[in-house]
Order: sequence, then C-alpha cells, then structure tokens
Amino acid sequence: MATATPTPTKTPVDKSRGSHSRHQADDSSSSRSRFEAYNRLQAMAVAFGEKLPIPEIVALGGQSDGKSSLLEALLGFCFNVREVEMGTRRPLILQMVHDPSALEPRCRFQEEDSEEYGSPVVSASTIADVIKSRTEALLKKTKTSVSPKPIVMRAEFAHCPNLTIIDTPGFVLKAKKGEPENTPQEILSMVKSLASPPHRILLFLQQSSVEWCSSLWLDSIREIDPTFRRTVIVVSKFDNRLKEFSDRWEVDRYLSASGYLGETTRPFFVALPKDRSTVSNDEFRRQISQVDSEVLGHLRDGIKGGYDEEKFKPYIGFCSLREYLELELQKRYKEAAPATLALLEQRCSEVNIELERLDSKIQATSDVSHLRKSAMMHAASISNQVGVLIDGAADPAPEQWGKTTEEERSESGIGSWPGVTVDMKPANAILRLYGGAAFERVMHEFRCAAYSIECPPVSREKVANILLAHAGRGGGRGVAEAAAEIARTAARSWLAPLLDTACDRLAFVLGNLFDIAIERNRSRESEYGRKTGDMEGYVGFHAALRHAYNSIIKDLAKQCKQLVRHHLDSVTSPYSQVFYENDFHGSFGSSANSYFRHNQASAGSIWFELSDCGQVSHDERMRDQENIPPENNARQKTPGKGTEAREVHRESQMTVPETPSPDQPCDGVKVDVGPRKRIARIGNRNPEQLMKVHNGGSLLFGNGDCGSRSAYTEICSLAAQHFARIREVLVERSVTSTLNSGFLTPCRDRLVVELGLDLFAVNDEKFMDMFVSPAAIEVLQHKRQSLQNRQKVLQSCLTEFKNVARSL
Repeated sequence: MATATPTPTKTPVDKSRGSHSRHQADDSSSSRSRFEAYNRLQAMAVAFGEKLPIPEIVALGGQSDGKSSLLEALLGFCFNVREVEMGTRRPLILQMVHDPSALEPRCRFQEEDSEEYGSPVVSASTIADVIKSRTEALLKKTKTSVSPKPIVMRAEFAHCPNLTIIDTPGFVLKAKKGEPENTPQEILSMVKSLASPPHRILLFLQQSSVEWCSSLWLDSIREIDPTFRRTVIVVSKFDNRLKEFSDRWEVDRYLSASGYLGETTRPFFVALPKDRSTVSNDEFRRQISQVDSEVLGHLRDGIKGGYDEEKFKPYIGFCSLREYLELELQKRYKEAAPATLALLEQRCSEVNIELERLDSKIQATSDVSHLRKSAMMHAASISNQVGVLIDGAADPAPEQWGKTTEEERSESGIGSWPGVTVDMKPANAILRLYGGAAFERVMHEFRCAAYSIECPPVSREKVANILLAHAGRGGGRGVAEAAAEIARTAARSWLAPLLDTACDRLAFVLGNLFDIAIERNRSRESEYGRKTGDMEGYVGFHAALRHAYNSIIKDLAKQCKQLVRHHLDSVTSPYSQVFYENDFHGSFGSSANSYFRHNQASAGSIWFELSDCGQVSHDERMRDQENIPPENNARQKTPGKGTEAREVHRESQMTVPETPSPDQPCDGVKVDVGPRKRIARIGNRNPEQLMKVHNGGSLLFGNGDCGSRSAYTEICSLAAQHFARIREVLVERSVTSTLNSGFLTPCRDRLVVELGLDLFAVNDEKFMDMFVSPAAIEVLQHKRQSLQNRQKVLQSCLTEFKNVARSL
C-alpha cells in the first residue's frame, strides 16, 4: 500500500514501539472527542449535502479483491457484507467507533435525508438486508443502475478502531444479468468521482495473484493519484502467494513491488481467515491474529534466508495495516482541525444570512410592492437571457438542452415540409442547437424546401381554358400573361403552406428558449451569488410567466404568417412588376424587347396552338391562301394597303384554335370581326403566314413550323420560369428579412415590455392571485424549517470543534 510518508529508516522493533506509543497517546479523551466531532460533521454533511473537506478513507478495488473481508476484519465482526457487495450499487460509509463498553456491536443506520440515526440493529443478516433494500429503493426511484448517494452505518464496538471508511462498489468488467450494459462504466466513473477530492485517502486492494504489470485497475488509480501520494495499496490474499517463494531474493523482490510503484511507495501485504461464516466474533478475531503470526513465521522460517525484516515487516499483516490506518486518519484529523473550524464558522454565517433572507421572503408574501419589484426583475432577467441565447450564447450545454432537426420536427408535431417529397437534410441537422443557431438552421431548411419545389405540370385542358379566355377578352393579354397567371396560381397553392410551416417551426424554436433561459438565469445567479428577483416557490407566477411568453410567441407567429402571406399576394399579383425586370429577361435567353412584344401583341393577331402539332397537308394550306395576302404585299405601297391599313386589318382579325386536344393536329378557326364580317372557316392555315404579327417575328412558339415545340410546351416552359422568379423574389428578398424582423427583433427588443404589459398591467388584487397560494407559502416554510435544522447542527459541530481546537 502506498503511504503518505517516506520509507521507514528505523528498525522494525523501533517502528513498532513508536507506533504503539503514539497509538496509546492518541487513545485519549482528546482523540476520542476529535473523532466523534468528525463523525458528527460527516453525518451532517451527508444529510444536508454539505461539501466539506473532511479527511476520509475511500476503499477501492475489484469485485473479488478482498475488500469486503478487510472491512469485516476492521469492524471486528462479520455481517455478511460479501453477500451485499454484488447487490449494492451505492457507497457505504462505515463509521467505526471504539467503545470499550460495547461488548457486542451496536450498529445504527442514518436515516435517508436526515442527520438522525435509527434504532440499533443487532442481527448480522438484518444489516445486510437494510443495505440491500435501501440500495434497491433508491435505484428504483432514480431509475439508475448506480448512485453516488451513500448509506451511513455507525458501528460502536469494543474491538473496532476509531476509523471511518467509505466502501465503494467493486470494479467489474461486465454487467450482471438484468443490469444495463454500461454499469461497469458507471461504477468506474462514480468511484473516480468519490476518490478525486484531495482530502481523501485511497485504500486500494489488489489480490496477490495479480502481477503488477497486468493489474486491471492500478492504471485507473494512477489517473486519480499519479504519484500515489495519498494512496495506500494493499495486496490481499497474501497467503496464496507465499507458497511460490523459496529464496530470500524472490520474496524481497516481490515485496518491493519490483519498481512498479516507485521507490517511496510500499504496499501492505495482508492475509485473512478464509472461512468465517460459522465462527463467533471472538473466534474470528483470534483467527485474524493467528493468520498474521503464520504469515510472519513462514517468511522468517519457511523461506531460505528469510526476508528483509527491517525493510518490510512494518507492512506485513492485518494488524500493521489497521494500526497505520487509524494513526494516519487521526493525524489527518488533527492537521485539518483548524481549517475545518474556519470552514464551519463560514458556513454557519452563510446559513444565518440565508435564513434571514428566507424570513424576509415569507414576510414579503403579503407585500404587493415588493412582489411587483421582484417579479419585474425576474421577468426582465429572463427576457435578457432569451436575447442572449438568440445572439449565440452556448451556455447551458447545447448537448443537453439543444435539439437536432429530427427532434424539432418530432416534438413540434409539424413533421415534413408540405409538398416536398425529398428528404430534407439541412446542414448541421444532426447537431443539437438552440437559440439563434437553431433559428438560422430552420431558415436554411425553408430555403432548401422552397427551391426543391418546381412549377407543377398543368394539363392541356387547363392551359387551353386560361389561354382561350384571355384571347376571347382581348385587351392585349397575350401568351406571356396567361403563363404568368398559371405561375401565380401555382405559387399561391404550393408556396403558401411552406410559409406557414416555416413560421410554426420558428415559433417552436423560440418557444423552447424559455426553459433554457430559466436554466441559464439560475446558473448565473448561482455563479455570481446574486438573485435578480427571487421567485422560487411561486408556482402561480412561474405558470403565468410561461403562459405569457408562449402567448407572445404565438402572436408573433400569427403576425409573421400574415406578413409573409402579404408578400406572397404582392409578388403573385397581376400588377406585380416581377416579370418585367431586366435580370429576369436575361435568364430566359431572349431580349426584353421580344418579351414586351409578345405580351403586347394583339389578341387578334395570335395563333394559339395547345394541342400536339400534326402534319398539315399542302391542299389545306392552299385552300386558305385567299385569306392571307402574299408575303411581298407587306412591302407594297399601294394606296389603302400601306402600314396603317394593314394595322387596322390585322387588328380586326383573330385566329383561335378548335377545342384543344393533345392528340389533334394543328387545326384552327379564323374569325373576321372587322367592318366586313366573314363566315368562320375551319381548316388548317399556313403557319408561317398566320403566325406573323404586327410587331414582326413569331410569338414564343416558333415561326409556326409544326416541327417546332407546341404552344402548350412553350407556355409550360414560360410558366415554370415565372414560378422560379416568384420563388426567388419571395425567398431571397421578402421572406427572410420579414421572418428575422418579425420574430427576432421583438424577442430581443420588446419581450420585456410585452411580458410586463401582460403580467403587471393589472390591479393589485389580480396581481396577487399569482402569489397568494398555500403551496408557495408551504414550500417557503418547509425550506425555512430545513435551514433551521441545518443551522442547529452546524452550530453544534462548530461548538465541538472549538473544544477540539482548545485541546490541540
């Protein structure tokens, strides 16, 4: 075992006599009172959760390394702790009190969450049952496989030392049947946490059959205490290894640990009785002494040349270990007494201040002005924390409080984006985010969803109905206007649900900030030791604050939906100039002039072809040549046939198709509606002639050649381009800035005002409804009672330590 002192330089006899004399000196009234004072302080710390640097011994080791046998040997009686070890997953604090008058062991368990001890337990089997039942009850309550909350047992006995040891669950490599798979890791983590405080002595046990170079748990202990400065290493079951030694050099090399533990670290070597289940307590103690004598006798007489007694005898046998532990703990108690006294005085002062504050708070439950001030400060602090989280704060831990994209979708109940068939995987989807980061991720996800939607296909019948209706009304509403109307209708149908979903998702992100802001505010108050309006226990107020916050976020979502819908209506309005912007025309691969030319073409000079283009016979083309002037006539200056006359003539004619059908050829109907009405003729016309318009050239549908794309294809293509333009303008120019200003600006700048109007702009009677509740007052009174109990115990411990300090 590694000791905190250097290797002894005196002879074994001198060491033994010195230790014996010091033991006799410490076995005095002052030593007993000091030990009792620390025991009471330890019990108080466990009951009230006080973290005090009390010198303690923490027993560590594997499941079968003899830790339970050593604890029973220290107690001086058996209570079947070995049967409990496999069942317990909580630390066990054993407070051993040497009481010469206790001829039989008196064991009492400290009540859970109290400094009081229960009735004495006599039966050994009862002790084991209590440990097991308390462990199972707590683990069931906390739904965990292990718990760091200790069980405290006080044992008063004439044959036990004044010693306190914290027994920890044994290290295991594999979980027991029925336990979670991560139980070994949880045990290791908990034990490391218990052993980390520097005021604790580590008592590490390892059985002798394990070589130093292959020790499973020695490296874990080295992580906690790299130099073994505060570690006592015990090699258990030493008698099993003795039979392997025959020469002195072999046993001396083993006892020195072969350099694995360092030059100043000396392990203790202990052997204990193997069968102690059926013997009495007196016989058990006699067997312990007998085994010690047999081990020393074998080393001296059974090994050729014996062993280095001067160097190793102080570290061999249970009695040497017990004496060392008792003396070492007493020395640590004595050294820590001044610091402990100062700490107790500080804690008593802090508890007194906390008690005065709580008394004031109880009196303030009927003080309206005080409650208003405290409530306003608390609401302002929460509002400030919400703004900080939006601006990018990463505290508390996003790993615990943040959400992934999938968790946001699931918990909000919104699910996938409407109309989007692909699986949306935005950047950082698997990271747990909150606040401004989560807000921006949803905005990015909205953009991805919007750009994944294209203008849906439109049937020929629907195109025909829209286009022919425009042609029939005249007024210059040409093909481009019809395509724009199709795009506007599609945008309103497909983009509007996306906008509503974006608002709902963003509202969910902001709604989650309330609990995170509460936690951040609580941690800040704890860190800086100040209270910005102490509202703890006022359940009604907290409920009203949460409701007001949720209502504000809900109203913001409603307002944002109206705003983005307004932008959608604006960009899809027939009066919108979205389609006439130069950057849009360039994307079509055609000039702005041609675009205006198409849109301004007269309804009477347009040939609408929506069905699939079929072959037109030469005879049918020739049959209607009389209705079309020769091509060269357009360049003649004959009176009455000039440009003005042709303009009037063309504006008085209109060529419309038959009832559209995707499978019909390019048949048309020509209607003359000029001064000289003519009977409509049904038949094919010369496309190259009929598609000529006053502005020159052909209209988006080619030059009338049936080999080119049909009018239906051209209109669908143009509608898709219009739809893309609407989507681009809406997403990039309107919605992003609107949602940022509609959600984030109010939460940053006006949240505290909105909360104040909702909660505090009421009369006193309605305001006090949030505070005057029996539950809130009961919580305060219960906390006051707990503080009074803590104050009483701390003051008692302080008085005891003052008496201890006088005897030092």
